[in-house]
Amino acid sequence: MKALKAEKVDEALRRSRGARVDIDVPAKFAAGDRVLTRNIHPTGHTRLPRYARARHGTIARDYGVFIFPDAHAVGQGKKAQHLYSVHFAARELWGSDASERDGIYLDLWDDYLEPG
Repeated sequence: MKALKAEKVDEALRRSRGARVDIDVPAKFAAGDRVLTRNIHPTGHTRLPRYARARHGTIARDYGVFIFPDAHAVGQGKKAQHLYSVHFAARELWGSDASERDGIYLDLWDDYLEPG
Protein backbone atom coordinates (compact mmCIF):
# COMPACT_ATOMS: atom_id res chain seq x y z
CA MET A 1 0.00 0.00 0.00
CA LYS A 2 1.36 3.43 -0.95
CA ALA A 3 1.54 6.25 1.58
CA LEU A 4 -0.67 9.25 0.84
CA LYS A 5 1.42 12.40 0.44
CA ALA A 6 0.31 15.43 2.47
CA GLU A 7 -0.42 17.53 -0.64
CA LYS A 8 -2.84 14.85 -1.91
CA VAL A 9 -5.01 14.61 1.25
CA ASP A 10 -7.54 17.32 0.26
CA GLU A 11 -8.06 15.74 -3.16
CA ALA A 12 -8.48 12.25 -1.67
CA LEU A 13 -11.06 13.50 0.81
CA ARG A 14 -13.06 15.22 -1.96
CA ARG A 15 -13.16 11.97 -3.96
CA SER A 16 -14.17 9.88 -0.95
CA ARG A 17 -17.81 8.71 -0.87
CA GLY A 18 -17.78 8.28 2.86
CA ALA A 19 -18.86 5.22 4.77
CA ARG A 20 -22.64 5.40 4.15
CA VAL A 21 -23.84 2.76 1.67
CA ASP A 22 -27.06 2.32 -0.28
CA ILE A 23 -27.68 -1.32 0.62
CA ASP A 24 -31.00 -2.61 1.91
CA VAL A 25 -30.16 -4.08 5.32
CA PRO A 26 -33.01 -4.59 7.80
CA ALA A 27 -32.57 -2.72 11.09
CA LYS A 28 -32.23 -4.95 14.15
CA PHE A 29 -33.21 -2.14 16.52
CA ALA A 30 -35.36 1.00 16.64
CA ALA A 31 -35.30 4.16 18.74
CA GLY A 32 -36.33 3.32 22.30
CA ASP A 33 -35.13 -0.30 22.22
CA ARG A 34 -33.03 -1.45 25.17
CA VAL A 35 -29.76 -3.08 24.12
CA LEU A 36 -26.82 -4.83 25.70
CA THR A 37 -23.36 -4.33 24.26
CA ARG A 38 -21.41 -7.46 23.53
CA ASN A 39 -18.39 -8.28 25.68
CA ILE A 40 -15.91 -8.76 22.85
CA HIS A 41 -12.12 -8.72 22.97
CA PRO A 42 -10.87 -8.72 19.38
CA THR A 43 -7.16 -8.69 18.67
CA GLY A 44 -7.67 -6.14 15.93
CA HIS A 45 -9.71 -3.05 15.22
CA THR A 46 -12.91 -2.23 17.09
CA ARG A 47 -14.84 0.94 17.88
CA LEU A 48 -16.60 -0.50 20.91
CA PRO A 49 -14.83 1.04 23.93
CA ARG A 50 -13.91 -1.35 26.73
CA TYR A 51 -15.77 0.76 29.29
CA ALA A 52 -19.00 0.20 27.34
CA ARG A 53 -18.77 -3.57 26.92
CA ALA A 54 -21.45 -5.72 28.58
CA ARG A 55 -23.46 -2.59 29.44
CA HIS A 56 -27.12 -1.72 28.90
CA GLY A 57 -28.16 1.27 26.84
CA THR A 58 -31.08 2.59 24.81
CA ILE A 59 -31.18 3.20 21.07
CA ALA A 60 -31.61 6.94 20.56
CA ARG A 61 -31.33 7.04 16.76
CA ASP A 62 -30.72 4.87 13.70
CA TYR A 63 -28.33 6.68 11.34
CA GLY A 64 -28.82 4.20 8.50
CA VAL A 65 -26.51 1.68 6.82
CA PHE A 66 -22.74 2.12 6.83
CA ILE A 67 -19.58 0.13 6.16
CA PHE A 68 -18.65 -1.81 9.30
CA PRO A 69 -15.12 -0.52 10.06
CA ASP A 70 -13.99 -3.57 12.06
CA ALA A 71 -14.39 -5.82 9.01
CA HIS A 72 -13.33 -3.25 6.42
CA ALA A 73 -10.09 -2.41 8.27
CA VAL A 74 -8.87 -6.00 7.93
CA GLY A 75 -9.90 -6.55 4.31
CA GLN A 76 -13.14 -8.49 4.98
CA GLY A 77 -15.29 -6.24 2.81
CA LYS A 78 -17.94 -3.71 3.71
CA LYS A 79 -20.16 -5.95 5.90
CA ALA A 80 -22.76 -3.18 5.72
CA GLN A 81 -24.98 -2.74 8.78
CA HIS A 82 -26.92 -0.16 10.73
CA LEU A 83 -25.17 2.40 12.89
CA TYR A 84 -27.04 3.61 15.97
CA SER A 85 -26.66 6.35 18.53
CA VAL A 86 -26.92 4.55 21.88
CA HIS A 87 -27.49 6.36 25.17
CA PHE A 88 -25.84 5.06 28.32
CA ALA A 89 -26.49 6.35 31.81
CA ALA A 90 -23.26 7.38 33.52
CA ARG A 91 -24.00 5.03 36.41
CA GLU A 92 -24.33 2.09 33.99
CA LEU A 93 -20.81 2.74 32.78
CA TRP A 94 -18.99 4.05 35.86
CA GLY A 95 -21.01 2.86 38.85
CA SER A 96 -22.94 4.51 41.66
CA ASP A 97 -20.39 7.30 42.20
CA ALA A 98 -21.32 8.79 38.82
CA SER A 99 -24.04 11.42 38.66
CA GLU A 100 -27.48 9.98 38.02
CA ARG A 101 -28.19 12.99 35.76
CA ASP A 102 -25.30 12.30 33.38
CA GLY A 103 -24.97 10.01 30.40
CA ILE A 104 -23.20 9.66 27.09
CA TYR A 105 -24.08 8.68 23.54
CA LEU A 106 -21.94 6.24 21.57
CA ASP A 107 -22.29 5.44 17.88
CA LEU A 108 -22.39 1.65 17.64
CA TRP A 109 -22.99 -0.92 14.89
CA ASP A 110 -25.34 -3.94 14.87
CA ASP A 111 -22.48 -6.36 15.52
CA TYR A 112 -21.81 -4.71 18.88
CA LEU A 113 -25.38 -5.00 20.15
CA GLU A 114 -27.85 -7.60 21.43
CA PRO A 115 -31.43 -7.13 22.63
CA GLY A 116 -31.25 -6.16 26.24
